[in-house]
Amino acid sequence: MKKTLHIDEALLASAKSAVGAQTDTDTVRLGLEALVRKAAYARLAKLGGSEPLAKDVRRPREAPKKKTTSSRTRAA
Repeated sequence: MKKTLHIDEALLASAKSAVGAQTDTDTVRLGLEALVRKAAYARLAKLGGSEPLAKDVRRPREAPKKKTTSSRTRAA
């Protein structure tokens, strides 16, 4: 889709350099994706574990590691 945007040239050049984009279109797309991602993170953080009816999730645990005796700790 084509859009006409009025963007400060210095800001666009700075953003293009920061993200390593090859084109202005890529720069704007990456910037918009980052903005959407940041807003999604903010919405998720706002929930802050606020689901009162959530059930505890069982997590697998690793088996305890066996202790090995080194040659230094063995009695001679």
